[in-house]
Amino acid sequence: MKLNPYLNFNGQCAEAFKFYEKCLGGKIVMLQTHGESPLKDEVPPGWRDLVIHVRLEMGDDVLMGSDSPPQSYTVPQGMYVSISMAAPADAERVFKALAENGRVTMPFEKTFWSSGFGMLVDKFGTPWMVNCTQPA
Repeated sequence: MKLNPYLNFNGQCAEAFKFYEKCLGGKIVMLQTHGESPLKDEVPPGWRDLVIHVRLEMGDDVLMGSDSPPQSYTVPQGMYVSISMAAPADAERVFKALAENGRVTMPFEKTFWSSGFGMLVDKFGTPWMVNCTQPA
């Protein structure tokens, strides 16, 4: 079994995933808009450029997402996308990149369980936890 986060956006999915690709060092291997799908003739004109599905791969890890219909979109709550990295410098670099124009809810710092941990909500509204797997 493999669990993969699937993020929903309110029209910003393509921009968000280009940002995540840069921050996380992954590669977008698939991005399809509604206008490129077999259902292109059934979506409103304003939806043709919005993302129906995107897949970002980082080694064996995958992050996926899409734009939600406005009536279905809700701001993420009660969840975080959690990233664990071995090296403190790498974890701090990713934390700072994701925090750009976002909101830090817990600064990246040493904790009793880790040599570095922090929490933030990025500029697209996605909550993240970045953890260094090296012990404190």
